Amino acid sequence: MATATIAEMFQIEKLIHFLLNAPRKWVVISLSLLAIGAVAVADWLVGPEISLGGMYIFPMLFAATVLPPRAIVLLALLCASLRCTLDDSHLPVQYAIRFVFALLTYVLSGLFVLGMIRNRKMALEHVAQLTMEKRLRNEAQERLQVLVESSPAAIVTLSHRGTVIASNHAANVMFGVETGQTLEGRSIETYMPVLTEALRLGTRGGSFRTAAQAQGRRENGQMFLADLWFSTYAVLDGIQLAAIMVDCSDEMRDREQQNFRNLSTSSRLVAGAVLHEIRNICSAISVVYSNLKDRETPCRIEEIHGLGTLITGLGRVAALELYGSVAEPVEEVPLRQIFDELRIIIEPGWLDMEGCVSWEMKDPLIRVHADRFGLMQVFLNLAQNSQRAVQTKSERKLHVTACASGERALITFRDTGCGIAEPHLLFQPFQENAKVTGLGLFISRALARSFGGDLWFEPAEQGSSFVVELPLAETRIRNA
Repeated sequence: MATATIAEMFQIEKLIHFLLNAPRKWVVISLSLLAIGAVAVADWLVGPEISLGGMYIFPMLFAATVLPPRAIVLLALLCASLRCTLDDSHLPVQYAIRFVFALLTYVLSGLFVLGMIRNRKMALEHVAQLTMEKRLRNEAQERLQVLVESSPAAIVTLSHRGTVIASNHAANVMFGVETGQTLEGRSIETYMPVLTEALRLGTRGGSFRTAAQAQGRRENGQMFLADLWFSTYAVLDGIQLAAIMVDCSDEMRDREQQNFRNLSTSSRLVAGAVLHEIRNICSAISVVYSNLKDRETPCRIEEIHGLGTLITGLGRVAALELYGSVAEPVEEVPLRQIFDELRIIIEPGWLDMEGCVSWEMKDPLIRVHADRFGLMQVFLNLAQNSQRAVQTKSERKLHVTACASGERALITFRDTGCGIAEPHLLFQPFQENAKVTGLGLFISRALARSFGGDLWFEPAEQGSSFVVELPLAETRIRNA
C-alpha cells in the first residue's frame, strides 16, 4: 500500500513538472481536454433531467487562446458530439438541430476569443510601432534642433503674418538681438523686408522657393547685405516661410576693395601705355625743335623758345610713366587652386559652344610668387582670347599645361584657333584690330612682370600658344 502511494505521488510530481515546464500551448490544450472530459462525466452523471451542454463553452474559450481556427472547429465538433450524445433526444431531426446549434455556439465562441486575441495583438503591435515612431521622431527633432542651433547660418521660420515662429542663435546674432532675448514673436519686416514681400507673393501665387541677395537691418539700425535661401509652404493657418540667411557684408567689402585695386592697377598700366606713347612723340618733336632752334630768326625766337618750354613740360609729364614701376603685392599661390577656380569660370562657356578644355599639371603641388587676383586676371584674359580665336573653327580646344623648370613655373595656353598673323605686335597697346581696347595682352604681361615673371608668345604649328613664366615659391612642397 505504501509502495503504491509513493508511486502515485511520483506520477503526480511528474505531471506537475510536465505542466510547469511544458510549452503554454500544450498545457492549455491538455487542461481544456480535461475540462471537456469533466463536463461530459458530470453531464452523464446528472442524467437527462439537467443539461450541462452550456458548460462546454468555458473549455472552448480557454482552448481558443492557443488554437488556430481549424482546430477550434474540430474541438467544437467534439463538444457538440458529446453534448448531443448525452442528451435524451432520439429523434433524428431534434438531434440534428441541437447538434447544429451547439456546434455553431461553440465555434462562434472560440472564434470570438480568437478575434479578441488577434485584435489585442494588433493593438499591441500598433502601440509598439507608434512608440518607436515617436522615439524616432523625437530623435530626429533633437538632431534637427542641434543642427539648427549649431548652424553658422541664420535660420528663421515665419507665420503667414510675417512674425517669427522660431529662430536659431545665429539669427539673433545677425540681427543684433540683445543677449537673453530672441526674435520669436517679432515682425521680420523690421529686419528683412524682402521676406515679408516673399510671403505676400506666396499667398498670391502658391508655394515657391528661391534665392536672393538683399539688405537687412540690425537691432541698432546698422545695414548689412545678406544672401538668402527661402521657401514658402502651406499649413492649416495659411502660408508660412522658412529662410536661411548668411551675412555677406565682409565678402562684398573685400570684393569691392579688390575690384578697386584691380581698377587702379589697370588704370596705372593704361596711363603708363599712354605716357609711353607721349614720350615717343616728345622725342620726335624734340628733334624737330632742335632743327628749328638751329635755324631760328629774330622774329621767331620767342615762339621757338615757347615751343621748347611746352616740349619740356610735356616731357616731364611723360617721365611719370608708370607701367614699369607697378609692383603688385605677392604671396605664395597654389596653382592647383587657381586652376580649379579658372575651370569653374571658363568651362561653361566652352561647353556652350561645344568646345573642350584639357588640363595637365605635371606637379599638382606647384606654388608660385604672385598676387592671386592679378594672376587670375592674366589666366582669364588668355583663356578668353583663345575662346574667341576658336569660335569659327570646327575643332575648338584649349590645352592648359603647368610644369616646373628650374626655379620657374611655366604655364602654357595652347588653342586650335586661327593663329597670329603679326606676333611682334601682340603686346603693343591700343592695337587697331583689337576686339575691345587692345590692352589685354599688354596689361597681362605687365602684371606677370610685376610678379617677377613674364608672358610671351610661342610659335606653334596650329593655333596660338602663350607661356606665362612665374617664380617658384621658396617653400614649394614636393611630392614625397
